[in-house]
Amino acid sequence: MFLHFLVLGAFVLHSECYFSEEIYPEESQIQLPTVVIAILARNTAHSLPYYLGALERLNYPKDRITVWAATDHNVDNTTAILKEWLTVMQQFYHYVEWRPMEQPTSYAGEMGPKHWPNSRYEYVMKLKQSALDFARKRWADYILYADTDNILTNPETLNLLIAENKSAIAPMLDSQGAYSNYWCGITPQGYYRRTAEYFPTRHRHRLGCYPVPMIHSTFLLDLRKEGMKNLAFFPPHEDYSWPYDDIIVFAFSCRAAEVQMYLINKERYGYVNVPPKPQHTLEDDRLNFVHVHLESMIFGPPMQHSKYVHMFQKQRDLMGFDEIYLINLRRRDDRRDRMLFSLNELEIDVKVVDAVDGNALNSSDIKILGVDLLPGYYDPFSGRTLTKGEVGCFLSHFFIWKEIVELQMDKALVLEDDVRFQANFKRRALRLMEEVEQEDLDWDIIYFGRKQVNPAKEKPVENVHNLVMADYSYWTLSYAISLQGAQKLLNAEPLSKMLPVDEFLPIMYDKHPNEDYKSHFPNRSLQAYSTHPLLVQPCQYAGDPDWVSDTETSTLWDDDAVRTDWRGSHKTLKGASPPPLSAAYKDEL
Repeated sequence: MFLHFLVLGAFVLHSECYFSEEIYPEESQIQLPTVVIAILARNTAHSLPYYLGALERLNYPKDRITVWAATDHNVDNTTAILKEWLTVMQQFYHYVEWRPMEQPTSYAGEMGPKHWPNSRYEYVMKLKQSALDFARKRWADYILYADTDNILTNPETLNLLIAENKSAIAPMLDSQGAYSNYWCGITPQGYYRRTAEYFPTRHRHRLGCYPVPMIHSTFLLDLRKEGMKNLAFFPPHEDYSWPYDDIIVFAFSCRAAEVQMYLINKERYGYVNVPPKPQHTLEDDRLNFVHVHLESMIFGPPMQHSKYVHMFQKQRDLMGFDEIYLINLRRRDDRRDRMLFSLNELEIDVKVVDAVDGNALNSSDIKILGVDLLPGYYDPFSGRTLTKGEVGCFLSHFFIWKEIVELQMDKALVLEDDVRFQANFKRRALRLMEEVEQEDLDWDIIYFGRKQVNPAKEKPVENVHNLVMADYSYWTLSYAISLQGAQKLLNAEPLSKMLPVDEFLPIMYDKHPNEDYKSHFPNRSLQAYSTHPLLVQPCQYAGDPDWVSDTETSTLWDDDAVRTDWRGSHKTLKGASPPPLSAAYKDEL
């Protein structure tokens, strides 16, 4: 008997040991919340491929996303683009709800595809409500509304919004100007009110997640929150008496349901197209979107179109010029690629000119090229002479002037590789040059981009819109130049008495403040004008994180050992006022 219990006890101990050491599989991870993305598209064929491309690249599991897409009242091929994309993408997303409406192409009382009568506001509100009802019936955790001219270039946007754990939250979107997808104030009548918090938020001088009375265009709603039960886009709340506008109606609904709206601006999330002026056309929308697209090339990840949507090849031209030159240092391939991309989007053809790399020149090379310093030249703000970078910059422009004369071109356009194009650049430039030709204006050079020193002294040109007589200027960002203008510059034989090219040009049109410098160039008859407002601006200014200058930071032209760093000069700073020029030059002389 004792032996029996001993054997049984051993078995029990062995069994306990066996079961205690058995390895069980770990619990699987909790899946991410389900999200409905609501797409409401109308006449946005220009932006839709990029909008859809941004949705594709959201770093969120597609099997946790349902797409609800509606399109209506189109006069362009929005429906075809969206259908093409959804046909492919339905295999990746959890579910796709497709609600197209081919006819009619306009609303009752609508005076154009961008006019907003009450019938259109009401239809949009009903569409947004339908998307909300759809998400609720599918027990979705979140719904993301994103207008089709809002491009979410940050692939983490959805994750970042969810992480804030807010009932209603919008990522602050960038634009060309002050416009964004939020308000910081609302008047008692329900209209927009500018507040002291708006610009510090818009310019990211303060960063965070802030309560605001209005978010629109792109925002995320957390349908799990209790207050969401009473939220609605349509019909308007029974106490609503504000303007019949979908975003204002929704803001009132949030207030009535005690749902606080929030804006987050901790990172760059994407871009919003600035609404054009009333009575604008679909072409205006396309041009404005192109500009937003180009802005994204400067500040953050670029917009990329969907790989599942067909894109037509751009038809580039020279805008009536004999040649358009792009000056680029071969080692600055990032600038070259950005400019070529931008010019292609603007449908502008261009000839890339390898700039003379001043940093690759030694002082002996410069002497062989026939370069000599203008007697008595010293920069009035730094006290130094020329840098090799400035020599290379001058030579790059000089060789273009020489080619214009050799080939007897009527006119050409010159671009440096660190510019950003203003809205509707191509159309505005074409209209300007057409008016110049109609008025038979005698011109040699027309600045498209520069730094104005004395804007108050510049008189407008009669019968030509947006053109002024140029006064003393810095920079040679972009300019149109005629054959006779190029010939005048060459005739001055500037290589043997060189100073920076942006100082040489004002001498040649007799607006430089230094009389001694001008005395070395007796024929100062260059007819110089400038666009106003300017058509291009610098991509970066001194002090900006990504600012780089190959002219201001270099070595002296005749001394390979003396390095310079001129980034502190007002000449390179945005909005900085120069010291009195006459006093500065008097001190130097």
